[in-house]
Amino acid sequence: MTRPTPHGRAEYPYHHPMPTRWADNDVYGHVNNVTYYAYFDTAVNAYLTARGALDIHAGSVIGLVVETGCAYFAPAAFPDVLSVGVRVARLGSSSVRYELAVFRGNDEAACAQGHFVHVYVDRETRRPTTLPDTLRAALEELRAP
Repeated sequence: MTRPTPHGRAEYPYHHPMPTRWADNDVYGHVNNVTYYAYFDTAVNAYLTARGALDIHAGSVIGLVVETGCAYFAPAAFPDVLSVGVRVARLGSSSVRYELAVFRGNDEAACAQGHFVHVYVDRETRRPTTLPDTLRAALEELRAP
């Protein structure tokens, strides 16, 4: 397996500020690996709700994560202030592959980067559904070149 190289900050059209918390650190003194997935989820959902593309409480469509992955390049630790870059690598009729990268302070290279795939489903039936126009438009803004 080929090890990925860290992406640059400019490769991501949206950045969400993410201050670390004391509880993010593990006994080894750095942000625990599972915490990065929470950062990813927070950045994507903050973007979508801010644009009115996702109503997490009452919307008819919700996103379910069906795949994730992350590569780590350098440690982050409390009290680092991070930024999570978000882009869309693939946009289907009911699914989206997000690519994300975590940057420390003003660093240009990612300290971690990963992906996750959402399948958007009807809230009641949990069956895949076509992306609503407002959601698709918000995701189009994040398309990777």
